Amino acid sequence: MEETVVAELRTGGDEAVRLYVAACAERMAPLFIGLRAGETGREADVEFYRESVGHLWNVDRPLPDAADRARLLERFPELQPVEDGNTGVADTYTFLATLALRHALSVHDTGNADHAVSCGHATLTAMGMLDQNATGAPFTAEELRLQSLSVSGTAAGLWEASVAAGRERFRAVLSRTGGSGRRT
Repeated sequence: MEETVVAELRTGGDEAVRLYVAACAERMAPLFIGLRAGETGREADVEFYRESVGHLWNVDRPLPDAADRARLLERFPELQPVEDGNTGVADTYTFLATLALRHALSVHDTGNADHAVSCGHATLTAMGMLDQNATGAPFTAEELRLQSLSVSGTAAGLWEASVAAGRERFRAVLSRTGGSGRRT
């Protein structure tokens, strides 16, 4: 992460930090939702993820049930230890998306900016992997730009930019999975 973003997160107000994590989670949401939608037994998880990200955009106040949401998220298969690690494309990106949401919820629970930094790191890690695996991909550079925009304290255009970036990322990952989201 850029040092200026980290410094802004650590010195910015609660609302600015909540805006930052909402935007990061929004950009990662299509990876979880798109790759897990249609999986048997994951319908409730997909809806929970979608709903949680939507609630994060209420940046003027902490989420009253953030700790409960974080505990529920910790039960997701993506956050459970796996003996041989995540090796599939879909599993890797849904893990990082779940981790980003976990950190975003922790910001609302504790107000600790370190969770926002961790949320940003998870998002950047996913984009770095995507850059390595997609020809000519500018995902990391775009994520760095959006993270800088996210700490500016203004929400103008941020949601739209985050939604568009998330969709583009999902399309890139989907092309790696052959369209199924489950292929390794």
